[in-house]
Amino acid sequence: MSKTAFVFPGQGAQAVGMGKDVYDAFDRSRTIFEQADQALGFSLSTIIFEGPEHALKQTANTQPALLTVSIALLEALEGRGLKPDFVAGHSLGEYSALVAAGVLSFEDAVRTVRARGQFMEQAVPSGQGAMAAVLGAEREALAALCAKITSDGNVAELANVNCPGQIVVSGTAAGVQAVVERGKEEAGAKRVIPLEVSGPFHSSLMKPAADKLEAALAGLKLLDASVSVVANVTASVVTAADEIRGLLVEQVYSPVLWEDSIRYLIGQGVDTFVEIGSGTVLAGLIKKIDKNVRVISVNSISALDALQVN
Repeated sequence: MSKTAFVFPGQGAQAVGMGKDVYDAFDRSRTIFEQADQALGFSLSTIIFEGPEHALKQTANTQPALLTVSIALLEALEGRGLKPDFVAGHSLGEYSALVAAGVLSFEDAVRTVRARGQFMEQAVPSGQGAMAAVLGAEREALAALCAKITSDGNVAELANVNCPGQIVVSGTAAGVQAVVERGKEEAGAKRVIPLEVSGPFHSSLMKPAADKLEAALAGLKLLDASVSVVANVTASVVTAADEIRGLLVEQVYSPVLWEDSIRYLIGQGVDTFVEIGSGTVLAGLIKKIDKNVRVISVNSISALDALQVN
């Protein structure tokens, strides 16, 4: 039996103007943007559609913006005969997956990710944390190098295990700089590219943000998932609301095990991945993990119209 997973992108996929075509064409999609503006108390949709880009790139705006666009596209997809057997999201995208699985209402999710973005921005003073993409390194060798740097007094940790040969590291500015300098020699990296980010996401330095998020999530109603969710932290299925709540807190300071999650899904019989949201970042990663699976990116009306449901 062939199975389908819906997957949702995270930070880095944003672009000014994303989602405007479905906003214009579908009442259900437009309603999502209106609900986001209302829930947040300001016009997020204006930032999404018109920018400026630097405003959209602020973590506290990027996170609710990407969630809103993914759910607006999901609404446009409804009724086209596609139903997922599993859902998963990359980092922030996990919240889109949880809305898709009925765990969180959209309004609660958009308010939560806005707060999550603010907590993450506040956790580490600007300039003290950093992230870098490490290309071509072996995972074990890179983990060993990070452990060595951390034991020497600077923090360097695996943050996103995206696909073979692409891992993002996170930590203190000095710790990440050490990976930049030593990655080729000690971990076999071909290149180490510092990233433009506002903090050391998915590292232990994000613990203060996780504590604040835990308090925010405590007041929210979460339901058990109606579709199996593959969590970033464990790369395995979770459906119980209380377990999901705990994993969302852990996720802020733990690595995103994306490659492991996709391999798990393929092992469960998934052969079609539908990426729902801005861009095609996840399609690229999934194809590097297994080029034999089918990946469809639903990021516009033309992509929806081209959708062939087998």
